Amino acid sequence: MKILFFICGLLFFYSGAYAQKEAAEAKQVIEKLCSNEFAGRGYVKKGIDKAATYLNNTYKDHSLKPLNKHSFSQYFTTPVNTFPGKMIVIVDGKTLIPGVHYIVAAESKGISGGFMLFQQDSVTYRATDLKREVPLIVKKQKKLTWSVATEQTEYTVIELLKDSFPGEIKYMDVQIENIFVPKYKLQNVCGYIKGKVKPDSFIVFTAHYDHLGMMGKEAMFPGANDNASGVSMLINLMGYYNMNRPDYSVAFIAFAGEEAGLLGSKYYVDHPLFPLSKIKFLVNMDLMGTGDEGITVVNATEFKQDFENLKKINEEQKLLPLVKPRGKAANSDHYWFTEKGVPAFFIYTMGGIKAYHDVYDIAATLPLTKYEELKKLLTAFAKSKMGSK
Repeated sequence: MKILFFICGLLFFYSGAYAQKEAAEAKQVIEKLCSNEFAGRGYVKKGIDKAATYLNNTYKDHSLKPLNKHSFSQYFTTPVNTFPGKMIVIVDGKTLIPGVHYIVAAESKGISGGFMLFQQDSVTYRATDLKREVPLIVKKQKKLTWSVATEQTEYTVIELLKDSFPGEIKYMDVQIENIFVPKYKLQNVCGYIKGKVKPDSFIVFTAHYDHLGMMGKEAMFPGANDNASGVSMLINLMGYYNMNRPDYSVAFIAFAGEEAGLLGSKYYVDHPLFPLSKIKFLVNMDLMGTGDEGITVVNATEFKQDFENLKKINEEQKLLPLVKPRGKAANSDHYWFTEKGVPAFFIYTMGGIKAYHDVYDIAATLPLTKYEELKKLLTAFAKSKMGSK
């Protein structure tokens, strides 16, 4: 009996130590992807290109096979509006901090000058140079949420954090530079581990690695939860399947251009690197960094039996506090696969920090609360799909 307790104690100790090791490795990946080196994984300073190079090297380090013949890369292009230069906004004599006090709407063109503001409604101001109205719109917002645009408009929109400007504003001095890039070359990074029983059948894990990048030379949007966390899970799963050879082949696809409109996944389903009909199930991972309130499963209502199976696994293994169903939604890279008839879930965690598409989504505050439990759920679900007919 003493020996049995000793063995159980050892198993518990090593299980806890392994979970800590997994979380520590995930944290390292997230910190790397959120570092200044990758400039927010956007289009300024070629941050997204550097992230793609990092992923290519990581796929090689994990001994993955390329889906695209001899390359992990699947290239495509997109137009994109960028802000690599001057980013100066002064309101009534106060110099503002980009990303903290204001953002410039992603589709905006550059503008320079000093302007008088006049109120259009309770949250919107228009601008004049005292001769004529100029193409500048100023809006007060409760939260600053940035994005990526694939077009450039003929006006500039500046969004101010409402709490920082409770009263009326009268004057604004701005210097904003943008560069519209007609064809920015992007790449999806695609690899797989060959299955030992049914190598022509695939379980697919996906995550987008791009984020918003830089707004000017100071404001960086690191994208820790969105979606360095998902990429870290993708890499973690590579390690798992290297150690636990799967019956089916397992593909790992890191998409570019998600923030610009699900571009990488759209390109992939239009140019698949193996028949989409060979995909037994696809799990898209985004916002993997919290989990103290559980997870949400998009497409739960589309694939009810699979959702019930996922819930059952979670309940049996006592992993997450809640597995919440959600219907079909075009809110991440699973969408285009679903439209092509591929069974797919999009899973994201709930609870914890609320930073999203802002400068506060940083690695240091990402808790990874249920990271290891979520990984166990994903691998158990994938195993159940490999065992089904």
